[in-house]
Formats: sequence, structure tokens, C-alpha cells
Amino acid sequence: MRADIVGSVLSVLARTAGAAVAALTLAGCAASATASISGEDTLVVGVKADQPGLGLVEGGAHKGFEVDVGTYIARKLGADRVTFRTVTSADREDQLNDGKVDLVLASYSITADRAAKVTFGGPYYVAHQDIMVRRADTRIRTVRDLRGRRMCQAAGSVSTQRVVKGLGVATELVPSPSYSDCFDKLLAGQVDAVSTGDLVLAGFAARGRNAVKIVNAPFTDEPYGVGLRKGDLDGCEGVNKAITRMYQDGTAARLLHKWFGTTGLNLTESVPEFEGCA
Repeated sequence: MRADIVGSVLSVLARTAGAAVAALTLAGCAASATASISGEDTLVVGVKADQPGLGLVEGGAHKGFEVDVGTYIARKLGADRVTFRTVTSADREDQLNDGKVDLVLASYSITADRAAKVTFGGPYYVAHQDIMVRRADTRIRTVRDLRGRRMCQAAGSVSTQRVVKGLGVATELVPSPSYSDCFDKLLAGQVDAVSTGDLVLAGFAARGRNAVKIVNAPFTDEPYGVGLRKGDLDGCEGVNKAITRMYQDGTAARLLHKWFGTTGLNLTESVPEFEGCA
């Protein structure tokens, strides 16, 4: 083949390869920009609507520790406007990955199964799984005492699985759509116990006044993470920086005492160990 023809062919191939690389680079940049929530003017935070102390709708507004923490984080990420949308344990991942919310703070314990579906920032607090019973109940003092008892199982929560599968305690699980309904079932005598993170239980205990009690026998850690859409590593790093700052400037301690200071819980005021963005 003549040298000039070979040169022409090589030139065409080089231009084609260069264009392909440029296209892939631009596509990658576009995908990254679309995926990250950092720097967005408006952010929608998914929170619970039925968990006193953490996330509760009262007077048409979301209120609670996770609402305040979500506001703080969103502001630090650069948002001028922060709005809230109700999520449940059963639909947190769907609302996040469908783009209905940008962040989720909803007693969202970090687990390997969940981390396969979303990216977690934080945790912003490490709670401990405990047990709530009716005030007069003296039968249940530790997790082992749940054997043969009726325990409420909130939809989408992994807490009951830690008891039944993780610890091998054979309980009678009573399905429920939410922890708010579990609390009502406990008061009505339809279940014997509710078991989940102690911050969740503390909120309901404060609401129930003298009707219920926490047995104060923690048996697991519950790292509450900030859910982001899968792969948003820039957003995750921004969330972790915001959480660190929140503890350093005293905001975390102030908010913890604001919402749980009267419940008798031993509150941790140091920065939690982060799980790492992935």
C-alpha cells in the first residue's frame, strides 16, 4: 500500500479515536454533574412524619432532630432553599433513586444490603438498639426475654431481624406499617414490645409519658446514615464534612439535648466514625 494512503488511513483513525475519547469524557462529566447534589440551590430532604423527636409532622410542618440535622447539612452543601418530603422505612430507597428526594435522614441504619442500593454519608449519630415495653411490664428486661413474646415488626425496618435472625431469639412478629403504629399497638396491648434504635424509642417514650419505658439494655449499634443517590461520592464527602463541622461547632450537642435531653438517654456528643463513601 502507498505511503500516502497509509498516512491518510491512520489520520482518520486517530481523529475518530480522539472524538470518541472526547465524547466519553464529556458524557462522564455530565453524568457526574447530574449525579451530585453538592452546590444545588434547592434540596429536598426525606424525613419521617411519625417519629416524635426525630421526624414528626405537626401543624403541617416537619419537626425533629433529623429535620434540624438535614437542614444544617443541606445548608452546608450550598442549598439556599431546603424543603422536606415524607418517606417511610419501606420507600426510602425508591424515593431517593427516583429523584423525589435528594437526601434521606430517617433513622436510616447503614447496612451492607442498603449500601448496595444507595450511597451513605455519615453516620451523623450512632444509636443503640433497645426495647420499649409498657410501664407495668416486668417480664422483659433483656433481649433474651423477648422469646415467645409478641414483638412489633415495622415495614422496611431491619431491627426485628437483628433480634430474630442475628441473635436467634424466637419471637412472635406482628406486622405493622410504621413505628408510630407499633407504638399504638403497644399501648393497646396488641404487642408486648417494640425494639429499634434508642433515639426512636426515646421520642415515643417522651410522647407516651408514663405509659411506656425503655428497658435500657442495648444490644447492637445503629449507625444512622444520610442516604444519597447511588454513586454520588462528591455529595457524600460534602455530607461528611458538614457532619464533622456540626459536631465541632456545638450544633450537634445543642440539637441532641433539645430533642432528647429529658429522656434519660446517655447522649454521645463526639463525631461518629464515618463508614466511608462508596
